[in-house]
Amino acid sequence: MSATLLEQIAIDSKQLAAVAAWLADEKKAEDVRVYYVGDVLKVADYFVVVTGLNRPHVKAILQELHVRIKAAGEKHSRTEGGDDCWWVLLDYGDVVVHILQQEAREYYDLDRLYQECPQLDWTKVERPEIPPAPVKRAPSFD
Repeated sequence: MSATLLEQIAIDSKQLAAVAAWLADEKKAEDVRVYYVGDVLKVADYFVVVTGLNRPHVKAILQELHVRIKAAGEKHSRTEGGDDCWWVLLDYGDVVVHILQQEAREYYDLDRLYQECPQLDWTKVERPEIPPAPVKRAPSFD
């Protein structure tokens, strides 16, 4: 996919939330949920909430979302919690992604906090084509 074509991909907030959920699911995130919070909070339209099994798993989910969504032309303004990977937050403006370890998800209980918000069935949202992650090649010692 050329850079020109990437620039033409227009991802609305609903599609971006679905893409983030899909990518997290592809990385084996657990309990993937997308909440429409636009009517309750004025800071975002969607919260994507996913669980990683441990620190390396949260880090892998974070890396996948960062690289793949950036390749599609979307950038997050900041990453919070990326150092300890207990609760990582990616802020894409209208979409905020929360990647939490199980204990953090239980402790902060975002699902209870936003239980009144409608959940998006992200599996039924048409997703734009997302470029694959760049392949890292091992150094050649020939």
